[in-house]
Amino acid sequence: MRTSIFFLTAAFTFAQGILPLSMKRAVEIALAPDGNTRVALAQESIQQAQQRVEQARAAFLPTLDASVSDRRQVTNLRAFGFSFEFPIAGFSIPSIVGPYTVFDARATAQQSVLNFADMKRYQATKASLGAVRSESDSTRNSVSDEVARDYLACLRADAVRDTARANVELSESLLQLAQRQRTAGTGTGIEVTRADVQLANDRQRLIRAENDRARAILQLLKTMSLRLDSAVEFTDKLAYRPADVAAAEALIEQARKARPELTTQQRREEAARLSYGAVRSERLPSIGASGDFGTIGPAIVGSHGTYSMGVSLRIPVFDGGRREARREETFSQFKQEQLRTRDLGQQIELQVRQALESLRSAAAEVEAARNGQTLAESELAQARRRYEAGVANSVEVIDAQTRLQRARDNQVIALYDHNVARLDLATATGAIAEYVNQ
Repeated sequence: MRTSIFFLTAAFTFAQGILPLSMKRAVEIALAPDGNTRVALAQESIQQAQQRVEQARAAFLPTLDASVSDRRQVTNLRAFGFSFEFPIAGFSIPSIVGPYTVFDARATAQQSVLNFADMKRYQATKASLGAVRSESDSTRNSVSDEVARDYLACLRADAVRDTARANVELSESLLQLAQRQRTAGTGTGIEVTRADVQLANDRQRLIRAENDRARAILQLLKTMSLRLDSAVEFTDKLAYRPADVAAAEALIEQARKARPELTTQQRREEAARLSYGAVRSERLPSIGASGDFGTIGPAIVGSHGTYSMGVSLRIPVFDGGRREARREETFSQFKQEQLRTRDLGQQIELQVRQALESLRSAAAEVEAARNGQTLAESELAQARRRYEAGVANSVEVIDAQTRLQRARDNQVIALYDHNVARLDLATATGAIAEYVNQ
């Protein structure tokens, strides 16, 4: 119901022309049933795994068959080794019998009573189903991470465009200042030309920033599986949000419990262990039961009921070595899954520690960028006053302007790096949902 309301709201918004988009809403759209393709494929994988469980469960249920036949035939008894020769002259039994009619209606049933291999296979399919479900959670986290990164890229593109616009406005202001100075006789034509060249360069950077923003939006729309001609408006801004970070060991332990990738791999390892046990159990005896009941006769009328029932004990003896080869193969697969589980645990720890270091570095980077921008703004203000007072030329102003533009760019980069570092830590610790919902 909530999903339907959400998409009705989105459809209404599209009708108005622009879709307001926050990070949380972008992720919700991508994770919806009609959203990202990977999420839909993960759901189909769950359906397939559930059907494999049903197939394995069928080994414990009886197999029932029914048949009805009505045939007319002629039989040559000699073909079956019967030869009737008597020493009595004039007496013989014909070797050709028929034609005669046989009507047979019958129901048969088979039931596995005790089969350890089937039990292990059923347990293995259930473990595989759990792995697929955990993998679906992992896919959702991965899609959330991808959407969040694309959304942050759009916010960075927005910030770069805004910075480029501010640089153009600053260049226009300095060009007007140079023109006034020349008119007043305290400036020269070369200074106006310098300011004009700087304005042209800044306009070119603005065009490039607009193009980069459009490309970033297209990538986000593709990840969300929305129409690529959709118009969006971002409700968030690239900003600094301090992160309350716990100790590394606590975060690593949290990651080991929360990361669905590790849960998926552990269940795959369990499924491989059970599959190996199933092949080993094929060497054990198995017990089955069977029976049939029906009616047989020359026609429907006059037929007579017959039945048979029995219990069988099957003891595997020798199959040419195939069973032993399969046992070694499944044992090797089990060992592979054990190695993958251990390697994934180490990989998760590595990701958490790297994300922590990146977050600390990014926080320091933001502080340095802020200080640099404050100093650059102060330098430009002083250079403008000196230029207006006639005690400096435009070169000093252009140099200060260039350093301010670089400081603004550094500020955008630092804010983006810090947000990406927070996202990396959330993904590494399995807390991507909490990050998105902030």
